[in-house]
Amino acid sequence: MKQDVRIAIDRGGTFTDVYYKISGWREQEGIFKLLSVNPKLYDDAPTEGIRRVLCYASGEEIPRKVPLDLTRVSSIRMGTTVATNALLERKGEKTAFIITEGFRNLVEIGNQARPDLFDLTVSRPSPLYQRVIEAKERVVLENQFSKTAGIVQGITGEFLRVEKKLDEEALYQDLKELYNEGFRSISVSLMHSYTYPLHEEVVEKIAKRIGFTDISLSSKLTPMVKIVPRAVSAIIDAYLSSTLRYYLDSFKKNFYNVKPNTIQFMKSDGGLVDIDNFTAISAIMSGPAAGTVGFAKTSSLHADDKTPAIGFDMGGTSTDVSRYDGKFEHIYEANIFGLYIQSPQLDIQTVAAGGGSRLFWRNQLFSVGPESAGAFPGPACYLNGGPLTVTDANVLLGRIIPDFFPKIFGPKENESMNKDIVIEKFSELRDIINIDIEKEKTIEEIAMGFIQVANETMCRPIRKLTESRGLDLSAHHLAVFGGAGGQHACAIASLLNIEKIIIHKYSSVLSAYGLALAHVTHEEQMPCLSVLDEDNLPLIQSKFDVLDKKAVSFLENEGYLESQISTELFANLRYEGNDTTMMIAKPKDSWDFKTLFEESYKNQFGFSLIDRKIMVEDIRIRAIARASNQSEVDTVFASETENENTVFIRDNKPTMYTPVYFAEVGKVNCHVYQLSSLPVHSLITGPAVIVDTTQTLLIEPSFTAKIFARHVLLEKTKSTLVVKKNVDLDPITMTIFANRFMSISEQMGQVLQKTAVSVNVKERLDYSCALFSPDGGLVANAPHVPAMLGSMQTAVKWQHNYWKGKLVPGDVLLSNHPIAGGVHLPDLTVVTPVFDNNKDIIFYCAARGHMVDVGGITPGSMPSNSKAIYEEGAAIKTFKVVKAGTFDEKGLTQLLFDEPAKYPDCSGSRTLRDNISDVKAMLSACHRGRSMVEKLVVEYGLDIVQRSMYGIQAAAEKAVRDVLKAFSVQNSQKPLKAIDYMDDGTPLQLEVKIDPETGDAVFDFEGTGPEVYGNWNAPIAITYSSVIYCLRSIINQDIPLNEGCLKPIEIRIPPSCFLNPSETAAVVGGNVLTSQRITDVILKAFSICAASQGCMNNLTFGYDGENGEEGFAMYETIAGGAGAGPTWNGTSGVHTHMTNTRITDPEVVERRAPVILRRFCLRENSGGKGEYHGGDGVIRHFEFRRSMHCSILSERRSRAPYGMNGGEDGAMGVNTWIDCSNPDFPRYVNLGGKNHVLMGKGDHIVIETPGGGGYGAVSI
Repeated sequence: MKQDVRIAIDRGGTFTDVYYKISGWREQEGIFKLLSVNPKLYDDAPTEGIRRVLCYASGEEIPRKVPLDLTRVSSIRMGTTVATNALLERKGEKTAFIITEGFRNLVEIGNQARPDLFDLTVSRPSPLYQRVIEAKERVVLENQFSKTAGIVQGITGEFLRVEKKLDEEALYQDLKELYNEGFRSISVSLMHSYTYPLHEEVVEKIAKRIGFTDISLSSKLTPMVKIVPRAVSAIIDAYLSSTLRYYLDSFKKNFYNVKPNTIQFMKSDGGLVDIDNFTAISAIMSGPAAGTVGFAKTSSLHADDKTPAIGFDMGGTSTDVSRYDGKFEHIYEANIFGLYIQSPQLDIQTVAAGGGSRLFWRNQLFSVGPESAGAFPGPACYLNGGPLTVTDANVLLGRIIPDFFPKIFGPKENESMNKDIVIEKFSELRDIINIDIEKEKTIEEIAMGFIQVANETMCRPIRKLTESRGLDLSAHHLAVFGGAGGQHACAIASLLNIEKIIIHKYSSVLSAYGLALAHVTHEEQMPCLSVLDEDNLPLIQSKFDVLDKKAVSFLENEGYLESQISTELFANLRYEGNDTTMMIAKPKDSWDFKTLFEESYKNQFGFSLIDRKIMVEDIRIRAIARASNQSEVDTVFASETENENTVFIRDNKPTMYTPVYFAEVGKVNCHVYQLSSLPVHSLITGPAVIVDTTQTLLIEPSFTAKIFARHVLLEKTKSTLVVKKNVDLDPITMTIFANRFMSISEQMGQVLQKTAVSVNVKERLDYSCALFSPDGGLVANAPHVPAMLGSMQTAVKWQHNYWKGKLVPGDVLLSNHPIAGGVHLPDLTVVTPVFDNNKDIIFYCAARGHMVDVGGITPGSMPSNSKAIYEEGAAIKTFKVVKAGTFDEKGLTQLLFDEPAKYPDCSGSRTLRDNISDVKAMLSACHRGRSMVEKLVVEYGLDIVQRSMYGIQAAAEKAVRDVLKAFSVQNSQKPLKAIDYMDDGTPLQLEVKIDPETGDAVFDFEGTGPEVYGNWNAPIAITYSSVIYCLRSIINQDIPLNEGCLKPIEIRIPPSCFLNPSETAAVVGGNVLTSQRITDVILKAFSICAASQGCMNNLTFGYDGENGEEGFAMYETIAGGAGAGPTWNGTSGVHTHMTNTRITDPEVVERRAPVILRRFCLRENSGGKGEYHGGDGVIRHFEFRRSMHCSILSERRSRAPYGMNGGEDGAMGVNTWIDCSNPDFPRYVNLGGKNHVLMGKGDHIVIETPGGGGYGAVSI
């Protein structure tokens, strides 16, 4: 009989996992692991794995380092981290980047947001390219804005004008120079190439003619709107292509007699591709994708089981979670290692918690990760001097049994995993913790606490993947795999209320096994900006036909028969005016995408958008080739007669006994079973431990394990919703609740972002969501906009005091007035009380979002020249937007549209429909928060939930007190002082006095100037936000951000100064300008760092509605330079301090607004010089395509951002209006810091933002 060998290999960072199946005269199936790097024995781990399998198949020893004969091998399938590691370690090819002229720094600026709100060093990934060439070319969208001759139609159907043809000669010379410098790799991304790729294709032809070997075009890789992620994708592909190709070529040289399509690699989207078609951009998530395919194909009880599953892959440094409900969930834009890319990939959420995650005692709370011990030194039990980790906690608690691990540990790699060193290190930590908490905890209780915190941390991305989408977690199976998953499976399932856990016999190598079950796929995609209606359906169908033929033809050319190929059709749909796209699969028997989209949208967000057109953003074909000799699924029940009622064997003899510690019952002497010795249909009742050659499964009390031929099925034997009334309030409990509270805030934010309509909320992320105590004190705030942190607490407390005793279940409040805790009028706040059994308010949930326009004297409601609050739009102290469950749309319309228009020269909201939709989105977010709080109270009981809340606030308070005491000592107990001046000369003065004994501090703003006849007056809530932000940034540790941070602080603000203005004062600039200056003054007083740009550079433009049509408004805040510090350079082109809103992608701006973005780049040399230089500001240059109002509201135009400790000041900003009413003699006008202009068609505005100050004297 002819022998057939199939091999699947997942090459990870530490281990390479191998699954193989040998058919024919020698039947064999098996798995094994080998070190990914072991130069003493072999050069390449996958090749070594293949050699060993061929030895098994032939029964003969095959020498190493000789080419291998693959005659009997029908398939080798691989997942690899080669591209991932090269990206992480920055070991790619020297690469150049070609982009449209005016945008040379676009990728470096990105979306202008900083990765960590409170990291003053603003650490961002460095660019992957070494050189940039600006291509002299420009294509602009035309559409409704003009009817110029020479219009062309793009792939999407959009109309464009080639304003400037590509200068081929100039580009040739630039590329030739690069080639002579040794560059062989380039990436290309030009404006609007997703719909007009011609210029990119010309660049490719020129580069090929010169001799470049790796050319990545963004229009070919991901033809989707948004130039920034499209460009990043092209850059990554170019950067990694040479490295990946070198590895693939070297790998192929290890074999001969290789049949076509024998060697295939896993792509990030879960499909296989031939080695010759494997690309760098598709390789980034190759390994995790294989694991997702593995659990998807092995997590059903039987062939007809439609229960969705959550994949839980716990490794050494991180945990990956994903979901499968009969179809794979793909995403097309993702943040990979801090880089936003566009590329189809499986939706896999990663959290930095794994077996190697380090354990810390910080600020009275337990902390797990994100730091990892890595493969070396590894956990303490590895005997290489490593720190305490999650693995060590499991060893101490008996959940990992060292006797069942090979002797590969210690300096000589010949010792067993060591428990003694773990006991010693936990004993040292116990002594520290017990002194701090003044209680006696055992090392087991402490280790168990860390396990519980790790489990809660790992549950957060699972809740994000399900509950934030409106999915019921309890209706899922939990599919557990990865080396460490088995020790946490029961606890994770209990926390998530999941009844069944499915663990495959190959769960420790499930990524490799998943490769064996995967299919070859090929995708084709086309942008298609069309309205989904009957008139356009034939055109859409014809485009699908073109893609279908292209995808099928590709696979047929690879050698697959038509009978093996099937296709899936997808339309990427969104509501008009809304950026939330949903990839909808075509129904089997119809073209009714519309109904499925509306149902999916309503299921996920709780409502549909009435009277909105549905837009087809792009279409996609996924062609799948199924191998004839391949299994489709591997179910738990191996036959029709096998089911959950099968008779199971209960009297299995354990291999040994071992003590295992459990939180509920303490230490228990547990049965230990070896999986290989348990007969099929064995039933093991927990608590127990099942060990295998590659994994350990902990069966917790109240769980059972059923043994099947290829699976272990763990089942909960009683309800997980047990009210934990007797839970002690200790640091473990508080840490768990800190995670739960934060998860609630995060999920509220996800709901708000997804359901909102406006660019401000959905794309710029100008919103915040938070949870508050019964008296309105901040409990948890997701990391959104810093300016909203302390101010939202003021708003909630005002509403609480105003409505005390008058609210009933179903009431929801809305407010934006500065006197009621608001900051400026475009920021609407929705406050939802949470009741206990319809009686008492036990929490508040609140959401705040920046509306596009709430009326007033200018579009965008951010006037530069307002002198009274009524000029800035609708001012609402309090309003029951929902009364006893009924949404008052009529009342809201009156407040937003009718009332503002009653004032002189004012209009009502110009975007009323969007405002109402965004308010509904905030209501949805608060509804999600309320339901999660109610669920938490049912699970634990109100007493422990609220006591934990106050305990967490106390922990934050202690952290702040400790920092302040340290500063007092450092400054010899002298007061900290600073003064700065607004551009108009108004002083902003601060003195901080700290009690060195208690850490109490007084922030006294005596000497600050009076209320101004302008709009940069700052409501008192803004100062609270600035103080809480600065304190959290100075602490530089991940402490809970809540009311406790302000408990040691007394803030004194003189009455009638511009930080404490009157009720009628204009305030729109206080939130966006003065907040930044307050922050600079606080950081100056503490001598932390030089001044950042001190501004948000608020630009608004738009026009009023006419003839019954809505008006238009667009609002941006623009990045600048960050200040340098004692050990770091300031970052360029980034938002700083009190904001972190994103900037809209250039292509999206030009799609939505009648403008052309002429330049968006860094303002070179605007950062202050010093030992550490300040970051550069940016230049953002617009041309207006119709007459419209434009307002600029900015600071640091007459007073430079200060340097520190001898560092030079950063450059001041400049705002320039280019009046082109006479195009032959354009007039350049300096607008100053705050101004309003009625722009004519063809006029320009150029915003040059300030640089950051330098730190330390320049070395000579």
